[in-house]
Amino acid sequence: MGKIGQEKRKWEEEVLEPTIRRFPERKRSFSTPSGIPLERFYTPEEVKVDYLADLGFPGQFPYTRGVQPTMYRGRFWTMRQYAGYATAEESNRRYKYLLEQGQTGLSVAFDLPTQLGYDSDHPLAEGEVGKVGVAISSLEDMDILFDGIPLDKVSVSMTINAPAAVLLAMVVALAKKRGIDPKLLRGTIQNDILKEYIARGTYIFPPKPSMRLITDTFEYCAENVPKWNTISISGYHIREAGSTAVQEVAFTLANAITYVRAAVDRGLDVDRFAGRLSFFFNAHNNFLEEIAKFRAARRMWAKIMRDRFGAKNSRSWQLRFHTQTAGSTLTAQQPENNVIRVTIQALAAVLGGTQSLHTNSMDEALSLPTEKSVQVALRTQQIIAYESGVADTVDPLAGSYVIEHLTDEIERRATEYIEKIDRMGGALAAIESGFMQREIQQAAYEAQQAIERGEQIVVGLNKFQEEEEEISIELLRVDPKVQDEQIRRLRALRKRRDGAEVERALERIRSAARGDENLLPLFVDAVSVYATLGEIMGVLREEWGEYRAPLIL
Repeated sequence: MGKIGQEKRKWEEEVLEPTIRRFPERKRSFSTPSGIPLERFYTPEEVKVDYLADLGFPGQFPYTRGVQPTMYRGRFWTMRQYAGYATAEESNRRYKYLLEQGQTGLSVAFDLPTQLGYDSDHPLAEGEVGKVGVAISSLEDMDILFDGIPLDKVSVSMTINAPAAVLLAMVVALAKKRGIDPKLLRGTIQNDILKEYIARGTYIFPPKPSMRLITDTFEYCAENVPKWNTISISGYHIREAGSTAVQEVAFTLANAITYVRAAVDRGLDVDRFAGRLSFFFNAHNNFLEEIAKFRAARRMWAKIMRDRFGAKNSRSWQLRFHTQTAGSTLTAQQPENNVIRVTIQALAAVLGGTQSLHTNSMDEALSLPTEKSVQVALRTQQIIAYESGVADTVDPLAGSYVIEHLTDEIERRATEYIEKIDRMGGALAAIESGFMQREIQQAAYEAQQAIERGEQIVVGLNKFQEEEEEISIELLRVDPKVQDEQIRRLRALRKRRDGAEVERALERIRSAARGDENLLPLFVDAVSVYATLGEIMGVLREEWGEYRAPLIL
């Protein structure tokens, strides 16, 4: 035991124990939501940091301190509010409003039929058109969605997975229609199908053809849309399903390893596509654990790409990520409290070094957000950026003993998960066996039990409640006429387009789906002659079938 340890022992006997006898601590033990025990405080004797190996410098391996040398001293993170509802016209108005309010990038929410590859007039779309996002069935819709928005100057993120390649094809076709070189397009498609099998459920095809669409996208974009992020590997939905922070990191990186392996096995040079991989994480309420989570994930990915895949380009080692505050932490009770929750979560994301951020609105536990609540959410980011001072120095909490301890511990525990998944045969095998799903279900159950027992306090929900009153804040409601309008426009499009040309384009897709030709150029051709999303996905459904999830017990 060194001098610090000796002095700590003396402090415990002379200062701590008399204090605890008079004023006992709130509970017998403390831990993070991931189950990492927390000591009262940490000293250099408990937390050993090799500065150059474990932290390094910003913009340099292992990127613990950030992927850019100057981070927010150079430019702030992209303030990208997730938005979209009703028709393309309605969403276009919301996007222009957000840009006027100072948003610096667009993030598109699609309705459920679009996410599942159905046109708005499909029987299964009944009652869902425009409800949780914007309805997009054709290039015409996409043109209206981005009317007056310069695609070569504003980056666009699209939260879409199973049909992601077709929606990207629409953006490429729209750029060509407007005379914009697709090489100038900047944006992201989520395109992360593995987490759909794990946590979210908007899959369409079995895993093998789904993975083909993803590697087709990697290959196509490397050559034709080089500034586009071809995938946003998502821990967000894994966390929303109930995982811990450790599981979020582990399962996200395990999925990412599977995507990289699939592309390498396809014959792609890892350094040709890895620089356009991006990630999407959740920001939860436990402030210190969340900051450490982002730092640990960045360090782990750098090691995975350099040591496991032999990437040589330093850009391939960099984990760049978007963050969204946690929808699952929002309460319908006392919704104004959600502003404080979102502020804490957003601050954790910034202190963790995010490249892009969406802040949820206070009313999202009740409905789609109103313009007023969206403005408050965006102002939250702007106040953090311009008033808090946390963006003026890089990785401001580095060297904090508890932050470094948590960073190390999350890395250690997440690495153990990845090694276990490797032994199973990789993420796909772990998903098919139900391993990840069961782990998330167990974590969600334990978290809910803690709330119901009162061990985890949620202000306004299980403590500090108020008598139920009528909701006093304005809520956004989608007009049921939206579906009728969308169907009318879609049917009018089908009447005036060249039907024979559409059929030829769809047959070329059908033929290619049976072989190994890259499908992206054919998607671009098809949407350019106004083949619809549902028609293209319908051809692929016929050729590849649909996935039916196994029962997970």
